[in-house]
Amino acid sequence: MMETIRNLVGADFPLFAFSHCRDVVAAVSRAGGFGVLGGSSFTPESLEEELKWIDDHVDGKPYGVDILLPENQPIDNDTDVDELVAQLPTRHVDFAVDLLRKHDMTANREDVVDRLFLPTVPEAGEALMDVAFRHPIRLIANALGIAPPSMIERGRKHGVPVAALVGAKEHAVRQVHAGVDLLVAQGGEAGGHCGEVSTLVLVPEVIKAIKPIREVPVLAAGGIMTGAQMAGCMAMGAAGAWTGSIWLATTESETSETFKQKMVKATSRDTIRSKTRTGKPSRQLRSAWHDAWDGPDSPGALPMPMMALISVPTFARIERAADAGHEGAKALSSYWVGQGVGLVDGIRSATAVVQEFKTDFADAIEHLMAAVQE
Repeated sequence: MMETIRNLVGADFPLFAFSHCRDVVAAVSRAGGFGVLGGSSFTPESLEEELKWIDDHVDGKPYGVDILLPENQPIDNDTDVDELVAQLPTRHVDFAVDLLRKHDMTANREDVVDRLFLPTVPEAGEALMDVAFRHPIRLIANALGIAPPSMIERGRKHGVPVAALVGAKEHAVRQVHAGVDLLVAQGGEAGGHCGEVSTLVLVPEVIKAIKPIREVPVLAAGGIMTGAQMAGCMAMGAAGAWTGSIWLATTESETSETFKQKMVKATSRDTIRSKTRTGKPSRQLRSAWHDAWDGPDSPGALPMPMMALISVPTFARIERAADAGHEGAKALSSYWVGQGVGLVDGIRSATAVVQEFKTDFADAIEHLMAAVQE
């Protein structure tokens, strides 16, 4: 199975690290894994800058890019973002302002509303792909639905495999028929946008469902924080592991110091699937933000991408204040993270995490082999 991934994307060890931080991506790839930059939070200009930096710091090792292009587009190409901002319901804006004030933070409308680059617009996604394919990427991935034909066509043209994240076996079958080269079976334990089926059930379901169609490697995702878990998933037939939350607890990560310490203290029961960050269900570390927005007095989450027009600037303000020592902001501090957060016991470098994965993986394989021989 390792040879399959090595031939497909060039990684020596099939540990895929999804991160919004270029430092994590480069460090993981240099250490023998495969870093994947989450590109949807960038504009085309900033993505160009990030990928150029990775090219200069990855020592020629392979890496990939993940771009979020929802199958069911929430807005049209000709949508004006300023119009969206103007359409934000006053009740929702006031709720965000009041929430900050209840936690002793000064706030007004300008603090909780911002004009954002919206990568979920099809035209914006195409622009991000324009940038990505100008660089020596070895993989491009899509989430929230079937990989668009233009991504698959471009992948074929540039010799870049296309991956897709799925949360149900039915989605996997559709992706294989669409022509993807790699599947990421992401269980409900995962951070960010995820389904409801657990990784332990989803991975073998997906492998079984696509087998009659054609052979496509499947990566396991969701709650995987150790090399032993990775080995277990590969024992079920996965070709490797796609990980995300573990990299948030690294020294290089983009997350605030406040959030990193909350990760160390958290248990696996401290996460929540909520629409109150993006407008679609995504798993996050539960905080006072969720208690309020999911509470009885809340106006409810707005649909994607409207909710982000409020949550992105508000959380940027929260995290800055939290790292400056503001106790009210610390209570609100949150980020996307999976149930595997309960396995985080400290902050390490990304390189150290890769090495620990390799060691744990080898020990687990040795344990399995010994069990077979008994």
